[in-house]
Amino acid sequence: MSRYTRLFVLVCACGVAALSAPLLADTRERLDDAAEVVGDLLGIPDKGIPAELFTKADCVIVIPSLKKAAFGFGGEFGRGFAACRATGGWTAPAGIRIEGGSFGFQIGGSATDVVMLVMNRKGMEKLLSSKFTLGGDASVAAGPIGRSAEAKTDAQMTAEILGYSRSRGIYAGVSLEGSTLRADADANDAMYGRKVSNRELLGGSVKAPESAARFLAALAKH
Repeated sequence: MSRYTRLFVLVCACGVAALSAPLLADTRERLDDAAEVVGDLLGIPDKGIPAELFTKADCVIVIPSLKKAAFGFGGEFGRGFAACRATGGWTAPAGIRIEGGSFGFQIGGSATDVVMLVMNRKGMEKLLSSKFTLGGDASVAAGPIGRSAEAKTDAQMTAEILGYSRSRGIYAGVSLEGSTLRADADANDAMYGRKVSNRELLGGSVKAPESAARFLAALAKH
C-alpha cells in the first residue's frame, strides 16, 4: 500500500468517525427518552397503560417525540426502538422508523410520544420484517387506558398491535392506521458498531449495548 493510499484510508476513517459520533450521541439520547416514556405511560394507575396488557405483550415499540404535520392528516415521522420478551428479560433494542399519515392525533402540529404493544406472535412476525404498514399488514387499534377492568375490550382480543400516546401531558389510546414501520439501520449501526438486522436483534441473538441499560431497565420494571 502506497503512502497516498494509506493517507486516503486514514482520511476516510476519520471522516466516518466524525460523522458517526453525532449519530451515536443522538441514538443514546433517544434511548434515554424512550426509557422515560415507558416509565411515564406505565406509572399512572388510572391514566396509563394497563399493567395486565403490558405483561401480555410479546414486544414493545417506543417512539419518543413523533413529529406530526398540521391539520390532523398530514405526515408523521419518528424514530424509536422495539424490544421483545426473551428468556430472562428483554432482547437488545432494535431501531425503528415510523412514517406516514394518520387521523389519530389532534389538529395542529405537535410532538407526541407513542408506545405500541405487540400483542401476539403474528404481530411479532410482522415486526421482524423489514417493513410493514399498520392497519394493512398488521391490525392496529387504540389501546384502552386505565385499570385492568377497562382493559378487557374487543380491541385487545383482535388487534395485533395496540397504540398509546402522550401529547401535552395527556395520555390516550391512539390508532396509527396507514403508518409504515421499518428498521432504522442508521440507529442500529450506531448502537452496535456493525450491520445487524432487526430480526437478529429481536430474536435475542445479540447482546444489548450499555447505552440501552436505562431503556431495558424501564421495561423490566413492568
